[in-house]
Amino acid sequence: MLRGLTTVSFWAADLAAAKQWYTELLGIAPYFERPGYAEFRLGDYQHELGLIDSRYAPDGSVAGPAGAIVYWHVDDVTAAFEKLLSMGAKEHQAPTERGEGFVTASVADPFGNILGVMYNRHYLEVLESAGTA
Repeated sequence: MLRGLTTVSFWAADLAAAKQWYTELLGIAPYFERPGYAEFRLGDYQHELGLIDSRYAPDGSVAGPAGAIVYWHVDDVTAAFEKLLSMGAKEHQAPTERGEGFVTASVADPFGNILGVMYNRHYLEVLESAGTA
């Protein structure tokens, strides 16, 4: 039934500031924009990260870090974590070994969203089997 990630959506009360922050972090500008929304394509599979003006959040949405954490693969968790902190993100969970070949960390971005980073050997094995590693 579930075939893959399509878009991860983050809410931001200041969409312009969020676009600027993520453009700096990712080193790319959004590829798609419309009023109240900006979307980036990133990574090996061009997954989408959408930034949405929090005025459009569903009723009852939590206004701070909560819920599921989506982890984006990075080659160096500690370096990614330190960069995020240097850009104003707040520690949610410091780099943590989860077993051989698996390290996670997470931060709350300046807009209140939880951003997870992970070194995941399985991710690299999938890339290798697809011939894209």
